[in-house]
Amino acid sequence: MGTPTPGPGQFSERTDKAVGAANASLPNAQYGENRDYQDQKSSAKMASGGAGGVNLSGISSDAAANVIGFGEPTGQPGTPVTDGAALGAGAGTEALSSSQPPVNNYASAYLPALIFMANQPGSSDSARNLVRQIQADM
Repeated sequence: MGTPTPGPGQFSERTDKAVGAANASLPNAQYGENRDYQDQKSSAKMASGGAGGVNLSGISSDAAANVIGFGEPTGQPGTPVTDGAALGAGAGTEALSSSQPPVNNYASAYLPALIFMANQPGSSDSARNLVRQIQADM
């Protein structure tokens, strides 16, 4: 028989069983290392019960309690529904952080080197256009 086949299928076999046996002790351990390894391994909390034993409400507080239903009154009575939209009452898209162009603070540090490379004979138009774009954004 050849190498075990992982994954689904008629001839598949579990390949993770050997990992537990391989981690039983340290190979080529120096004096005292294997004892320290066994102490650490025995003090570690092992999972039990599989994925079905996970309590998601313990990870974060009850998320369903934070959901506001459609029929509930608003938590922001002075804010229009169109706040953050391009049209309508309220602030426009400039209020949204994702609509702001990214600030390119590092461009000024690299600009002299980019200008030097763009001015070399045989440099591409793309290099010169990149320098122009950086200078326009500053």
